[in-house]
Amino acid sequence: MRRLHFNPYLLLALTSLFWAGNMVMSRGLRADLPPVALAFWRWFTALCCVLPLALPHLRAQWPLLRAAWKKVVFLGVFGIGCYNTFSYVAVQYTTATSATLLNSFIPVVTGVLALVFFGKRLSRPEIIGGLLSLTGVVVLISRGDVDTLLGLTLNTGDLWMLLAVLAWSLYTAFLQWRPAGVHPMLMLAALIVVGLAVMLPMYAWELAGGASIRLHAGSVAGILYAGVVAAFLGVLCFNLAVAAVGPAVASLFIHLMPVFASILSAVVLAELPAWYHYAGMALVLGGILLSTRKPVAAPPLARQVS
Repeated sequence: MRRLHFNPYLLLALTSLFWAGNMVMSRGLRADLPPVALAFWRWFTALCCVLPLALPHLRAQWPLLRAAWKKVVFLGVFGIGCYNTFSYVAVQYTTATSATLLNSFIPVVTGVLALVFFGKRLSRPEIIGGLLSLTGVVVLISRGDVDTLLGLTLNTGDLWMLLAVLAWSLYTAFLQWRPAGVHPMLMLAALIVVGLAVMLPMYAWELAGGASIRLHAGSVAGILYAGVVAAFLGVLCFNLAVAAVGPAVASLFIHLMPVFASILSAVVLAELPAWYHYAGMALVLGGILLSTRKPVAAPPLARQVS
């Protein structure tokens, strides 16, 4: 089969766009979609999408998956089972501003984990670019007002978001553990199965507490968006991009989420951008461009003439 070529940075930008829409959706429908129920049916929907593409590879590549089952379980628990569930719980109790700010620390935590466990150090442009883009996120979500940041306090939802940040950072840093030779669709299906197994007892506990989905056109559309676009397409794009550019650079594109959220608000809600939107977007994009810029190769030394 001819190898498919892709631009990893485009995939990461699309991933952030998909996930920005998911964060807006989950916050808007939090009264109709309990957090664990949304996470469970999101990934069940994604599994329905990926299974027809994964099953043809199962028989030939099952030995590779079985040999690496501990790594697959680790990635499935944190990347699928924990991150979305914890973040959906978080937005039940905290503001979108706090959730977005805390989520933006994923690149920092991922970089630290990659350094501690794999000895991967960031280059100076990557460090400066990461700080620059993080500054842009802060400008965006604070609306350029220092008092907004000073007024933020940690609550129960923020603690859940911190757990979500740690879960996704672990997944991103250790994604290089994925077994070589396993088709991306089969790998994603295996991770989803693990994640659903983790969520099942939490979902049962939520149902026992009386929480249930309020079915209507909006809630169904929200689940379909979360499953097909944010989960299936988003995670597939992210996994492919991490394999190409590494976890530190890939996680930096998380900072595009508030940028896309601002653009979506302007398009969907007709909210006119203010100065801090432009300033924040410029800082985020400038930081990402700096971090992903390839160093210019030094010219070869001229051959000496004797």
